[in-house]
Amino acid sequence: MRAMHTSLPEWILKMKTAVFKHSPSKKIKIRGIENLKHAKFQSLRTGRVEFAVDELAADNRIQSIELVVVSRIPETMHTMIIKGYDKNGNPVKAILENTNILHPTEDIEIEGFQEVEDRRPRLGEH
Repeated sequence: MRAMHTSLPEWILKMKTAVFKHSPSKKIKIRGIENLKHAKFQSLRTGRVEFAVDELAADNRIQSIELVVVSRIPETMHTMIIKGYDKNGNPVKAILENTNILHPTEDIEIEGFQEVEDRRPRLGEH
């Protein structure tokens, strides 16, 4: 499994390194994964995203980069785990629920850009 996935800290470091190697003064801001504590990213897609970040960092017109992670499917199903603990912090009861979350699409993030290059495969073909 290790060879096929990139851990969250390693993924963030790869994106920052892709920018830093072109210029220590260029910065990258990553949004959309603030709530993740643990995650694994597809290694192939990590490489493709790293290549795209590198491409923008190499462009002399660009001074800063913003990488935004949004859901590709605007409605996603999530499990809610509601946990109750006693006064000593011991687990007492847990309730599982679920909900759909409606996410904004990429259209919000690309508004105003003259150049938009869509390198994504069609849904189901990644």
